[in-house]
Amino acid sequence: MARERSRLTRRSLLGAGAATGVATLAGVAAAPAAAAATRDADVVIIGAGLAGLTAARDLKKAGKNVVVLEARDRVGGRVLNLQVPGGGVTEGGGEFIGPTQDRMKALADEVGVGTFPTYNTGKNLLRKDGRNTPYATDGLLGAVPPIDVAGLANAAAVQALLNDMAKKVPVGAPWTAAKAQEWDQQTFETWLRHNAVVPSAKFLFDVACASVFSAEPRELSLLFVLFYIAAAGNETNPGTFERLTETANGAQAIRFKGGSQLVPVKLAESLGDSVVLNAPVRRVAKDGATYTVTADGITVRAGRVIVALAPPLAARIDFDPVLPAARDQLAQRLPMGSVGKAIAIYDRPFWRDAGLNGQALSDTGMVRSTFDNSPEDASYGALMGFIEADQMRALNGASEAEVKAAVLKDYATYFGDKAKTPTAFLLQRWDNERFTRGGPVAYAPPGVLTAYGPELRRPVGGIHWAGTETSTYWMGYMDGAVRSGERVAKEVLAVL
Repeated sequence: MARERSRLTRRSLLGAGAATGVATLAGVAAAPAAAAATRDADVVIIGAGLAGLTAARDLKKAGKNVVVLEARDRVGGRVLNLQVPGGGVTEGGGEFIGPTQDRMKALADEVGVGTFPTYNTGKNLLRKDGRNTPYATDGLLGAVPPIDVAGLANAAAVQALLNDMAKKVPVGAPWTAAKAQEWDQQTFETWLRHNAVVPSAKFLFDVACASVFSAEPRELSLLFVLFYIAAAGNETNPGTFERLTETANGAQAIRFKGGSQLVPVKLAESLGDSVVLNAPVRRVAKDGATYTVTADGITVRAGRVIVALAPPLAARIDFDPVLPAARDQLAQRLPMGSVGKAIAIYDRPFWRDAGLNGQALSDTGMVRSTFDNSPEDASYGALMGFIEADQMRALNGASEAEVKAAVLKDYATYFGDKAKTPTAFLLQRWDNERFTRGGPVAYAPPGVLTAYGPELRRPVGGIHWAGTETSTYWMGYMDGAVRSGERVAKEVLAVL
């Protein structure tokens, strides 16, 4: 029975594909089997996202017997391909990589998934105060939004100050920074009000904050923001604010051929029947030196457990004995961001005719940042918009038809009437996705990192923690997930 439940095909790894019209793809757990299968392993991993699959790869290479339990009917976690009617794929979740995101690029190379540059030819578009203004992306200072001179000067000073402060935050332990207590006692909003004093500069940082965190500045600890900036690099390149926000030379520079979910799909294929789908974990119980992990339709006994889930989701598992109070309190205090992605499909990327690259920033609307998500060969056009933070929360109770209408209204405002009539519309609402409930990352409000930060990676007996939230570099990104999987595999191998 265990082999039957874990037999993997490319279709099952990807999940069901969208066929026509408006489609929302989310994993749906299968009904529990009549009699649960039982397996023994050296390590059981909860979650078949990039973190869990990477850890499984490294443990299997070291000769360990591994079982990966995934609640959804697909692998990839917050990385999800959406099937485009008529052929092709686009991404409903994590999608881009850029400079210093070395581990995700190495993993893609290993499994044979190629990359191509994000479309960035032509001008960006700023929608502000009721007016659309195109602006160049290739100036001496890069893409400089066309705001007033005072706002540009203030924005440049604030960005430089953020980068300088971030250099003082140790990525492995941001709570140990010299000013950690001071920075963790205030929100990013409070700090911006004292520093981004020109309204147009404040607008730029508000949009950037929602784009990066899918949360509003009032929700985030300043220390967490500074850590996030510091983590936007690697061991030899300090993180910078602009690396988080830019397309060329930034975190949005590169896309994956075949869609980003192809990376975890190919990785899972290499693991064979070690990966079990439709198996949401309900309980982790310790009995002597053994852990019994109970999921729908399968029970696994192992010496070590890796939980590769976002902290809020990990906290929904019943642990026996209960987790230490500090670990549970940490999970209670790390909420998920609020985000959806809406992709409108057209016969061709018509906005390019007007010299636009499909990237828009706006001070109004439900979609306030967009990208050209067309395939590399431009065989069809795809406009992707992020619905984030307050805007996503405002639409969480709306029907898909209502979301579509709101999104297309914004696209038409930015790119003209042709945007009103796509050939298809794809929607992924992460807040409503059963086994994610938000994204792209669980963020820290004020007071959390200094009080509970060390619990992020601290093992609890034989239970170890992975997931992008535990990464020291590129937390919240696919690269951070891969890094966390590599780190936790080493951690487990050191004690097995």
